[in-house]
Amino acid sequence: MTFFFRKAGAAFACACLALAGGARADDFPARPVKIVVPFAPGGGNDAFARLLAQGLSVAWKQQVFVENRPGAGGNIGSDFAAKSPADGYTLLLGHTGSFAINPSLYTKLPYDPQKDLAPISLIASTPLVLVVGPNEAANSVKELIAAAKAKPGAYNFASSGSGTGSHLAGELFKSMAGVQITHVPYKGTSPAVTDLLGGQVQMMFSVIPTALPYVQAKRLKALAVTGAHPLPMLPGIPTASSSGLPGFESTLSYGVLAPKGTPEPVIREIHDQTAKLVATAAFKEKFSMEGAEPLFGTSAEFAVLIRAETEKWRKVIVSSGARAE
Repeated sequence: MTFFFRKAGAAFACACLALAGGARADDFPARPVKIVVPFAPGGGNDAFARLLAQGLSVAWKQQVFVENRPGAGGNIGSDFAAKSPADGYTLLLGHTGSFAINPSLYTKLPYDPQKDLAPISLIASTPLVLVVGPNEAANSVKELIAAAKAKPGAYNFASSGSGTGSHLAGELFKSMAGVQITHVPYKGTSPAVTDLLGGQVQMMFSVIPTALPYVQAKRLKALAVTGAHPLPMLPGIPTASSSGLPGFESTLSYGVLAPKGTPEPVIREIHDQTAKLVATAAFKEKFSMEGAEPLFGTSAEFAVLIRAETEKWRKVIVSSGARAE
């Protein structure tokens, strides 16, 4: 992920040059464009898609709308988008789960992200935050690892459900730290946080918007963020990698994809306009509210990320035995 942040300025500059050079497909879009969100309304995918649709509608002077097709961890909507006509009029706002985790998490996937979808543009990255209960003695990742090693099997980590990002982040932590901790899945983040507050579980990798109010109220302790660098909204909280677990990183990347075979001029147009919008203050403000940051990259870089994340999470899923609920 660090590579894509480092390339942000260059990628955006290239996008602007492409716009100036007439990369736009002459007749695109000639009718409304649909952005498929493979999850229910609410949450990062939906919020980012609606912001993107609004911006693209203005840029293209053509209606761009969001269609939610939830179910099966994002598989239903992703499959629908992958099998739509490859003309640029049906897009997918996917994230790491739908294009990199699900191929290993589900025994039979109706689509192949790398064969059936064309990556267009990255737009955002969302890390998690490692939080522990108010009575936990550990004040750092290093201390938490030491405590878990001192009492093998005594620590439980909550997640928002089997196969979710919070679950797999915990499994990655377990593997890299060499600790015996037990996964306790919940049906959503809120009930997991409730039990964390009550002491039924000891730790959790949580989405930031849910955990932040409790951290600010000192009802939960934030030990680390799971991204490549600290976040302004969590001042003083280091990364897991820099505070006891070198190399640890677990983020959700969001991006726009289209059915494989979509004409290259159309892909360039969508990419260039998307990159231009992601650099605006409106996007940055919305990203901040969701605990996310802008993410730039070429279509080729997006494809590299998908391959790398697919292999990374395949290893975690195989070693942990994780399966979708």
